[in-house]
Amino acid sequence: MNKYTKRGGFTLIELLLVIGIIAILAAIVIVAINPTKQLGDARNAQRKSDTTTLLNAVYQYSIDNNGNFPKFFSGAVTRTAEVCNTGTLSGATAIATINTKCTGSIVGPALNTLVPTYLVGIPKDPRRALTDSGTNYLVTWDAATKRITVSAPGAENSLTISVTR
Repeated sequence: MNKYTKRGGFTLIELLLVIGIIAILAAIVIVAINPTKQLGDARNAQRKSDTTTLLNAVYQYSIDNNGNFPKFFSGAVTRTAEVCNTGTLSGATAIATINTKCTGSIVGPALNTLVPTYLVGIPKDPRRALTDSGTNYLVTWDAATKRITVSAPGAENSLTISVTR
């Protein structure tokens, strides 16, 4: 071999430039995809589904019971409470109650009348720990309009999730 013959291969500068360009392109793709927002949107879709499911179950109960709602959804007082899941499956019924903060005294009846006929189980917010007794879903009985609202206060990405009938 001639001592002036160039050997094949890449220089350190060339390798660093290629690695730098790949890193910049990867960063642009990650920012464009924004996985945090995508995951938040997926959890919000679950929350929307859960709020609709809870409200549908209450109305299906009403249809099967001559237009009567569970006792929490009646009376002349407007009230808001968190849907609580304070127990586990007991035979064919889930022990689920509504109270103000899933602690203290119960202000409404057990929602076990909805499980398993109208609901498979009481839904929980996707970010709520499985051991929490609360679901992070709120129900509101408006005594003036006789309307029920189910909302998800834990919605992400500045979204308001609420269903009223």
